[in-house]
Amino acid sequence: MVLSGIDFPGGVERVAQCILQRISEPYNLGDETAYISASIGITMYPDDATSIEGLLKHADQAMYAAKEQGRNRFHYFTPSMQEFARYRMALIKDLRHAISHKEFELYYQPIIDMNSGDIYKVEALIRWNHASRGMVSPSEFISVAEETGLINDIGNWVFEKAAHQSAEWRKQFGTEIQISINKSPVQFRDDGDTFSDWLTLLQHLELSSNAICVEITEGLLLDASMGVTEKLLAYRDAGIQVSLDDFGTGYSSLAYLKKFDIDYLKIDQSFTRNLETDTDGVALCEAIIVMAHKLGIKVIAEGVETEFQRDFLAKAGCDYAQGYLFARPLQQAEFEQAYLNPRSSSSGLIEGTH
Repeated sequence: MVLSGIDFPGGVERVAQCILQRISEPYNLGDETAYISASIGITMYPDDATSIEGLLKHADQAMYAAKEQGRNRFHYFTPSMQEFARYRMALIKDLRHAISHKEFELYYQPIIDMNSGDIYKVEALIRWNHASRGMVSPSEFISVAEETGLINDIGNWVFEKAAHQSAEWRKQFGTEIQISINKSPVQFRDDGDTFSDWLTLLQHLELSSNAICVEITEGLLLDASMGVTEKLLAYRDAGIQVSLDDFGTGYSSLAYLKKFDIDYLKIDQSFTRNLETDTDGVALCEAIIVMAHKLGIKVIAEGVETEFQRDFLAKAGCDYAQGYLFARPLQQAEFEQAYLNPRSSSSGLIEGTH
């Protein structure tokens, strides 16, 4: 839509608000009533651009900003959007290069058995050491990878690396440590024939059952279109365990826990870190642990940073814990030296490593 003869921004906003209001009115479609909404991007000529192509591009960027803020609203184009668009394009290009040149690395954070203090599990966390930018945070590139579909290639690399690492540790140190890997809803939906490739690799490496654990989010269980039930059952049959990440922050439901074959619940670190000050958090952690055990599910607490948190969780019956109290995510060589090398401390723990 092109508005001409606009003397002040208020006129633009009045028209945009009118469009939103009219579109949001109910539509009668036979016996059904439908509701829709619109997201509007606004750009100004000649301040933002002087060409048709430039105006359309900027309006499109502003429209996506409106969608990201919750939809059913309008948003003006700003120069920072253009800068972000350029940055995002460069990031996508670098991501493709990183995938093809294997620039990623896995760090391993120990998951401690609360009863024995031993380590049977680790979480594999991806790191990207960019040639010029240095270490790029996963929070910065994972969302872009999901939007572009590159998460599938990255996720496959993570699985292959974790599987080979598990086999190598078993061969070199004679120990079986389960490696947990994160799988995003996008990757879960689009994995296609990848799962059969995973099974082939596990068989080729002669890995025993439960060598790999896949971590998924609660929201994934709500999307029936992904064939969640079938895929989770296939994981179980293949000896791959499943962990429900960040439990308690999403749409927690006993019905979903009973329906799907879940092996572990991970208490979100937002609950763990407030145990000393938040009585509601204390009650929630205790309830989660009791509920999970009644359903035959083990519990892992994330973000354990103090001895108080560790002692409370152990007393409450929590099965496993991970966090900076024990160790930060470690490079492969660091993890092997600290936990797998025969000369390491017999306790198997590094207390207070920050």
